[in-house]
Amino acid sequence: MTAFKLWRNTSVLGVFLWSLLVPNAFAFSDIQNHWAQECIKQLSERKLVTGYPDGSFRPQATVTRAEAAVLMLNAFPDAPIKRQQTFFKDVPSNHWAYRAISLAYQKGFFSGYPGGFFQPNQLIPRVQTIGVLAGAKNLSTASSPAETLRVYFSDAAQVPNYAKNAIASAAINSLVVNYPNIKQLQPNQSTTRGDMAALMCRALNIYAIAPEYIAGVEVQPMEMRPLPGQLDEVPTFNSNSPELVTTEGILLSTFPPTEKQVPQAHLNFAFEGRFNIFTHHIARAETPAQSRTLYQGIIIHNPTDKPVTIKVLQAASYLSNPEAPFIPLPDMQDNGDGRVYSGPGSRTMSDVLRGIRQNQFPEQLVIQPGETQLLENLPIPVIAPSSNGRSTLIRLSSDGKVYVANLAMNARPNGNGAYRAPTLAEWEQLLNTAGLAQKRDPVPTPLDPLTEPTVFSRVAGVSQGAQWQAQLTDRASAEVLTVPKPGQAFSYALGTLHLITLTTGQIQSAEMLVRYPDTAYFAHSNYGVEYNLTLPLHNPSDRMQTVTISLQTPLKDEGGNNRLLFLKPQVDQVFFRGTVRVRYTDDGGTPQTRYVHLVQRRGQRGEALVTLKMSPSERRRVQVDFIYPPDSTPPQVLTVKTAG
Repeated sequence: MTAFKLWRNTSVLGVFLWSLLVPNAFAFSDIQNHWAQECIKQLSERKLVTGYPDGSFRPQATVTRAEAAVLMLNAFPDAPIKRQQTFFKDVPSNHWAYRAISLAYQKGFFSGYPGGFFQPNQLIPRVQTIGVLAGAKNLSTASSPAETLRVYFSDAAQVPNYAKNAIASAAINSLVVNYPNIKQLQPNQSTTRGDMAALMCRALNIYAIAPEYIAGVEVQPMEMRPLPGQLDEVPTFNSNSPELVTTEGILLSTFPPTEKQVPQAHLNFAFEGRFNIFTHHIARAETPAQSRTLYQGIIIHNPTDKPVTIKVLQAASYLSNPEAPFIPLPDMQDNGDGRVYSGPGSRTMSDVLRGIRQNQFPEQLVIQPGETQLLENLPIPVIAPSSNGRSTLIRLSSDGKVYVANLAMNARPNGNGAYRAPTLAEWEQLLNTAGLAQKRDPVPTPLDPLTEPTVFSRVAGVSQGAQWQAQLTDRASAEVLTVPKPGQAFSYALGTLHLITLTTGQIQSAEMLVRYPDTAYFAHSNYGVEYNLTLPLHNPSDRMQTVTISLQTPLKDEGGNNRLLFLKPQVDQVFFRGTVRVRYTDDGGTPQTRYVHLVQRRGQRGEALVTLKMSPSERRRVQVDFIYPPDSTPPQVLTVKTAG
């Protein structure tokens, strides 16, 4: 018997262990001094683990494969079925965990042993537990698993060959918890209930494990501050779902549903005054038959009885291939001429930050009453086996109401064996007759109440906010930002979203004014939003101070105040690619404007964007601006540090 309960679908699975449960017993009698105490408590509060009738949790007790199967279904109840049911010779239909084991197999959490056995009573070693959780999380793989394991663990040679890929993936994704020695994986040691709880907390992003026990994690003491200011109210036509476009159809339409064959594909939202258009989509061809040129068409309609003039303020659009390929770049590189980029999002945001309007976009459109015009009609060519993507950001101003649609259509044959771009009439026909383009992204997890694991999904709708301006000062009424004391630092959170606020509690994600029901509830990551951050630095001391300002990409963490978590060794997962503009007066008194392209990986400390030697009582103003680029992952922070 077991003290773990399968809390969901118990009527289906037939796992009834009521006699072993401790109702509402969140304070177990034997975990007060256990290293995973807070994690066990939080799992219990979420009804993911239970204790014994005597009020204990028994964190040192070991876990069987059957018990682990139950826990995996508790932790990942919505995981999809991946394979057909099988029958294990040693798990009869009357076994207490029969249905749990069957489902855990179908969902791909567990496999059996040769001969058709599951071995439900076998104590599960740590290497299997970690591997099962890594598989459930679909973690990114390590490029050199054996080398990765040697870097992380002193006992890497003990990892069985079958598990090396999974354990290396778990290590680089900060899933592995080792106690008491962070360098000792102890892969073949039986998993204890405390171990299992700790690993579940990491897998479910429950920030309740002390970072000194998480493999590869380093702690930097840091005062964390929410970012002052807020998003403006400029609406953004925000088209990022589906990211991978596999069929023709409507990517996003704010037209009225009247007289449309698929009314639910139209959100009925009119733009007037300032508004932005952001799009980011990918086409892929895995076989020669899928090779094609997919066109992206943005059309604008004037529903009024007067001409409408739309001014195109800034605009840029790039393909990943050949215009802006993803290429390795240094972590920091001067980008004064705008020729440094990696990916279409990086290049597009850099152009718009500089105030560029590409020649392919008109300076203005004049749309007559009841008419429609094309704003963008650009290709995404793809030849198997490959992918290609396009990022677009356009800032506009309209003197009347307009509707906007972003559409996807394959190049049309022109009769002589060649292909051409779709015409306006063909775009309008598709708008009136088509449904939403496929393939749809995963449906987002409801954010109220918040649950883990959480699916944020991608954005398709109108988000509110195109710019975040902030004056970073000591307090709301202050005029200066006092630099930290020598050897200290503070950071402002950037790009925060639900569940990922770096303990600030601040959610910067733009709200959705309208959206498709199967897309994101908020514009997570604020792609295309410009951040303008002013730092009126002041050195009140009687000594010269060396002050640095840097952009950094710490780990997601809600587990402790006054700290940031970084990774060592560094991993390959790039979480930020983009250009930052820095304006300041240098130590010689000369005003400077620099454009710097940054590449930052998950958990990477950033190099200094600016280094200033500030005299006693000196004040110096620094301005940091960037447009949050697609293909990036929050959170980031802006850090001010004084050398010790």
